[in-house]
Amino acid sequence: MVHGMVVEDGGATLKEYDEAFLGDGGVVVDVVYSDLNYKDALAVTGRPGVVRTTPLIAGIDLVGTVAETDDPRWSPGDWIVLNGAGLSETKHGGYTTRARIDAKLAVAIPDGLSPESVAALGTAGYTAALSVLRIVSEGVSPGDGPVLVTGATGGVGSIATMLLATAGFEVAASTGRVDRFGDYLSSLGATQIVAREELEGRGKPLQKAQYAGVVDSVGGEVLANAIARTLPNGTVTACGLAGSAALPATVMPFILRGVTLAGIDSVWASLEDRADAWRLLSKGIDPQQLDLMTSRIPLEGVIAAGEQLLTGGLHGRTLVEIS
Repeated sequence: MVHGMVVEDGGATLKEYDEAFLGDGGVVVDVVYSDLNYKDALAVTGRPGVVRTTPLIAGIDLVGTVAETDDPRWSPGDWIVLNGAGLSETKHGGYTTRARIDAKLAVAIPDGLSPESVAALGTAGYTAALSVLRIVSEGVSPGDGPVLVTGATGGVGSIATMLLATAGFEVAASTGRVDRFGDYLSSLGATQIVAREELEGRGKPLQKAQYAGVVDSVGGEVLANAIARTLPNGTVTACGLAGSAALPATVMPFILRGVTLAGIDSVWASLEDRADAWRLLSKGIDPQQLDLMTSRIPLEGVIAAGEQLLTGGLHGRTLVEIS
């Protein structure tokens, strides 16, 4: 028997089931770790917007060892990580002791990171890396000015702050809890702490240009104001909607300052982009620093931790120990 966290119409519960429940997929994985992301918290607490079919095993990430495979890329015993790719949306996810997956978008654990570190980083770390790579690919360099990171105490924001600081960027980290988390963000490499209130409310379409780039996981007015404060030819990456899915902005920053708004799709990113993101994480993350910002919970603790995350009670990363 296999056990895991299953989302049904009545909510999420820890259940046992036989392997037939796992469905299709040519690679069978003994799952060792997962993690807790914003989307996971929505799914396991019964909020709408993530799970599209039920019953479904939750967990948008999985890290484990290959047990069986019909894919020549993999051999039994290989460590494997899969992020997104429909997990916990239309396909069974990683909150299970055993998973059956389509491994076309899975990657091997990169050199320099342990399986535990890879799981702690999870989709949040991988999304942060995709965002940083996009900013750099658009030509933004450390000498161009600071990069603003919104929602900086969250998973994406914390990892983006670390990656940018390691790459030599000046990082302006935004949080709604400056007194509580200012020192934490400084320890990750932030050189400026920006109170979230400075980015809230309906602002002017064009504001004082300050930031060469932006990593935004908040959306809404925060994103609109960040765009309005981006320097000419700067790049803003949008990778989340923790605050709002709306974008109450105008076209003026785009046509008068040449600002680029780049969407980051972490669910269906190509295998090449995934491999690049994990290579960046293996070089740009200090495993000891990651360990300090990571809390650990068992699978049965996911629902309570999800409620904490949604109410602002968690920061950094949360590792889920499956087996």
